[in-house]
Amino acid sequence: MKKKFIGLCIMLLSGCLFTAIGQDKQFDNNVVWASQSENSAGSMPCGGGDIGLNVWVENGDVMFYISRSGTFDENNTLLKLGRVRLKLSPNPFDENSSFKQELVLKEGYVKITGVKSGLNTEVKVWVDVFKPLVHLEVKSNQKTVAEAGFESWRYDDRITKGKENNQNSYKWAPQGEVKTFKDSITFKNNNLLFFHQNKAYTIFDVAVNQQGLKSRKAELYNPLRNLIFGGLMQGEGLTPAGTYTGIYAGTPFKGWKFKTSKAEKAMKLSITLHTAQTETIAEWLHGLNQTASFAFNSKAAFESTKNWWKNYWNRSFIDIKNSSEPLAAEISRNYQLFRYMLGANAYGVYPTKFNGGLFTYDPVYVDSTLKFTPDFRNWGGGTHTAQNQRLVYWPMLRSGDADMMRPQFEFYTRLLRNAEIRSEFYWGHKGASFTEQLENFALPNPAEYNWKRPADYDKGMEYNAWLEYEWDTVLEFCQMMLETQSYAGKDVEVYLPFIESCLSFFDEHYTYLAKKRGSKVLDANGHLVLYPGSATETYKMTYNATSTIAALKTVLNSLLELKGITDVQRISWTSMLKRIPPITFQEFNGHTTIAPAKLWERINNTESPQLYPVYPWGIYGLGRPGLDTAINTFKYDTDVLKFRSHIGWKQDNIFAARLGLTKEAAELTLLKLKNSGRRFPAFWGPGFDWVPDHNWGGSGMIGLQEMLLQSHAGKLYLFPAWPKDWDVHFKLHAPQQTIVEGILKNGKVESLKVSPESRRKDIVNLLK
Repeated sequence: MKKKFIGLCIMLLSGCLFTAIGQDKQFDNNVVWASQSENSAGSMPCGGGDIGLNVWVENGDVMFYISRSGTFDENNTLLKLGRVRLKLSPNPFDENSSFKQELVLKEGYVKITGVKSGLNTEVKVWVDVFKPLVHLEVKSNQKTVAEAGFESWRYDDRITKGKENNQNSYKWAPQGEVKTFKDSITFKNNNLLFFHQNKAYTIFDVAVNQQGLKSRKAELYNPLRNLIFGGLMQGEGLTPAGTYTGIYAGTPFKGWKFKTSKAEKAMKLSITLHTAQTETIAEWLHGLNQTASFAFNSKAAFESTKNWWKNYWNRSFIDIKNSSEPLAAEISRNYQLFRYMLGANAYGVYPTKFNGGLFTYDPVYVDSTLKFTPDFRNWGGGTHTAQNQRLVYWPMLRSGDADMMRPQFEFYTRLLRNAEIRSEFYWGHKGASFTEQLENFALPNPAEYNWKRPADYDKGMEYNAWLEYEWDTVLEFCQMMLETQSYAGKDVEVYLPFIESCLSFFDEHYTYLAKKRGSKVLDANGHLVLYPGSATETYKMTYNATSTIAALKTVLNSLLELKGITDVQRISWTSMLKRIPPITFQEFNGHTTIAPAKLWERINNTESPQLYPVYPWGIYGLGRPGLDTAINTFKYDTDVLKFRSHIGWKQDNIFAARLGLTKEAAELTLLKLKNSGRRFPAFWGPGFDWVPDHNWGGSGMIGLQEMLLQSHAGKLYLFPAWPKDWDVHFKLHAPQQTIVEGILKNGKVESLKVSPESRRKDIVNLLK
């Protein structure tokens, strides 16, 4: 008995040590710069909760932009809150100093140090994970005078013209003059108060009127109405010292300056943020002041924030060491860096935007022709593009971050009633009509809906060659919701009304369209006729699009696997499943492949929906029938070959991994996750979108995860597409609330920890 007890203790100790080693290894991934940056393009991300900062040091000044989830103005631009500039005298960051800027991943903050002639100074920039507070702390071995400025380019109204309107929901089709309205910024009681209050008339009103929904307007959820966002900047020992003006990256700005009343060895600055839909400024100020009361309780808050990040890194990691492929270690570091960026919006009211997240910077440093303000990002702020967003959120299941998926899920569930009203109003049937690209109030983007439409065109439809009939992308988020139960034990019952309504739309709408064409609503085999449809944005005016069929089949099967469903639900879902048509096939040089649809009218983009039954839908893959057909599609379909790339939202690396094609998966993932070419290695893009391109990073994360671990029908496939000579230590999550942690070294599995231990029997090692 004593020997058994000792053995158990050793086993538990080794397990703890196992994970601790993995944690220590990944923190070699800290980004360290020994020189200052030329401009904001050389910034470093820092964030937490739902706040993102771009931090850099330029010409001896410490600077950072402040972004927060949900700060949408009247035009649906996702506005930054402002820019902070810190000057110190004597300056430890002048040209004669020894300089270091470091992103301390383990604890989630940025540390900047300068040493010069006996002067040793440290600046720490961090964000409270649990309260919307930004902290800047200075410590020096000599007394220093500090000057802190809050800089805003929205000190006056600004008319936006041309491509600058791509930052808002007007895009290329403004209706008259479009204006970004000025913020309110003023010194108040030795602090600085700044906020943006949306005016009564917003893009919501424009879209409702354009799309003929005025009679239902009062029922529609409006996230822009009475929205106020901003904050309070305050410092210990800092007092207002006037204003100043300047130009940064071609954009004029005004600054509000604080200065220490006397030289000190330490200084603290805090910025409290607050966002609310409220009738009056007084109500908004009350909420702001409640949070601001915690502004200088920073010691306990920093400990809590550090612990949150430590726990975050303990959830999962991928650490690759390999001398024969130097890029392998680089991509595992960038995987971790991008996951840090995702962690900055763990608790956002809104999801992390695919086109820059919380870390965009001056657009002129992305494209020299875009001489716009720091508020600019291509493809809008409040516009949601599902095909892109999905790639930001799928990797969170394997990384153990299912709790961070809530903002994306709630984005949709908030909009459910609006989407149902669309179906009721335009077509007189049930079900939620979610278009591929929609606003944060569930209506199609006004520019994409199109102002120049035939008078008799269906008012529920977008008159748009790219987006017409594309409404199956919401089903990926339905599937994500369902998978959080198996991955993380989440209660998915709250999402069932949403999922059922999304499914109901397809049943109802394609029955509605069939009745308009003739007397029969089903084909000769009793299946829905999914026409007109769209296989992503690529194959248009489709008849039975493969991506739609795979989505409907998978979501319905997942619902039927839930425990505790009612007989009524089972009968309804089973009946609908029988009405979904089969996937169609085609041939290339004698090789059977998956077709993108039964028929299509034209090709409009460069996606490969014929491989969506592989990913995300998992109908084909390792351990499943028809693997050879799916591999043939990857290898021989001429469109798939023509469209193949690693850039942006392309997911060819994921397809290759899912199909067990190790060489192709490795090559494409190396291209995906290698250094971005910008100073911060994980600031990829712009690709098809913007910098930092989050659907680029997300698709890279998914591919790397799928190379290491896949799951199907209770089995856990280990190293399904992993090069044998890539040494790796990883920890990833799988269905049935399983965690797999392993070490591969010199082509052999040195250690493998499976939790719960009962799942070890389900491991299938596919290392070749």
